[in-house]
Amino acid sequence: MTLSPIIEAQQLKELLGEEKLIIIDATGTQDALNKYLIKHIHGALYIDQDTELADIKPNVADGGRHPLPTPAVFCQILTRLGISTDSHVVVYDEKNASSSASRFWWMMLAAGHKKIQVLNGGLMAAEKAGLPTDNAFVAPKSATPYLFDAWKLPIVGMQDVAKATNSQQHTIIDVRDAYRYNGESEPIDLIAGHIPGAINIPYSENLGHDGLYLSPETLKVKYLPLVEKYGAENIIVHCGSGVTACHTLLAMAYAGLSIPALYVGSWSEWSRNSMPLILKQ
Repeated sequence: MTLSPIIEAQQLKELLGEEKLIIIDATGTQDALNKYLIKHIHGALYIDQDTELADIKPNVADGGRHPLPTPAVFCQILTRLGISTDSHVVVYDEKNASSSASRFWWMMLAAGHKKIQVLNGGLMAAEKAGLPTDNAFVAPKSATPYLFDAWKLPIVGMQDVAKATNSQQHTIIDVRDAYRYNGESEPIDLIAGHIPGAINIPYSENLGHDGLYLSPETLKVKYLPLVEKYGAENIIVHCGSGVTACHTLLAMAYAGLSIPALYVGSWSEWSRNSMPLILKQ
């Protein structure tokens, strides 16, 4: 039986105490470590978005705001966390998986890890379900070195995206909020606007009013027409820096669809490299 990429808080509660279970707090917002030290799910290990889920360069034009680390570096991080190839890993954040939980999920899946799930609703859902929380820093257990040598999910670079902008066989999904896509304002990067030909499907639309992912059936209705028209292999998903794009890749996987390509550099790289831009009309 294939493991769902999403796990409900009540399901996680029933798994507590299992030997192979490792819970990861991937809150990637500002002051994330302090938030972890104030409150996290009991036993959860902390992972840092900027230093462990990315290899940030001095020049953002070189790969965007959150470039991927190399597989070798990520192997070291997984080993530090005590994660083995047979570990059952559950990751969460405080932003309904849009902070860094979905990015960590994508990286684990791209490393070839089989038992990796995202907690639906994150920390808030965990508390509502009665999972224990505390503020104790958790030291990882020792594990044998985790080894993989290449990312196993599709990744595209800036030139691949440039080719896709001129291809009727490809489509590019921009998951940022509509006001950023429309060029009305840009809170993080230098220029507001979007990649030519990209369509806007904000990642926030993957969630219901309760902050939980929509059902797999609803998400399938949402994304299947694009997969049927272009094929998952011809769909590119991006955001501002390659983090929240994974929220939509997770939604598509939850819907039972093949996972499209991730443009890791995203708008933060594209907009800094004299590439064609669609600005506010």
